Amino acid sequence: MSNKETYESRTEQLLIPIAGRFGVEIYDVEYVKEGKDWYLRAYIDKPEGVSINDCENVSRALSDALDAEDYIPDAYILEVSSPGLGRTLKKDKHLEKSLGEEVEIKTYKPVDGCKEFKGILKAYDAGTVTIEEQDGEKTAAERVFQRKEIALVRLALNL
Repeated sequence: MSNKETYESRTEQLLIPIAGRFGVEIYDVEYVKEGKDWYLRAYIDKPEGVSINDCENVSRALSDALDAEDYIPDAYILEVSSPGLGRTLKKDKHLEKSLGEEVEIKTYKPVDGCKEFKGILKAYDAGTVTIEEQDGEKTAAERVFQRKEIALVRLALNL
């Protein structure tokens, strides 16, 4: 396991009791470098949506727990937030909750001359993700993507 994966996993373990105490669920944890800075991001959620107070409470408690454990030697910026409306669907649990929802898929390489697709998430398994594309008035068609070809899956924003 890489340092990144270790830090994310250990942080998620620290978050479990904190999330329970504040009535939120852990959506995702990521440790990423952007420019010269490292960020430790915790995304939290709850059915009615998270408030700034939820983020603040979890952030303070997580910061204290991270200070006590002190397993990340690099300087980093801690951020706690909602995953947002156009949330990325990285894990099977994210896909499971989003079945029947409209999603956007971006592929690494063009598929039938295109790298961006939109449709209703119909199914997924260890190797594939299936959406139902709507083409105007035409009937819907299912499209199956190999997971290794997918760069990004996220909820579609229909504003």
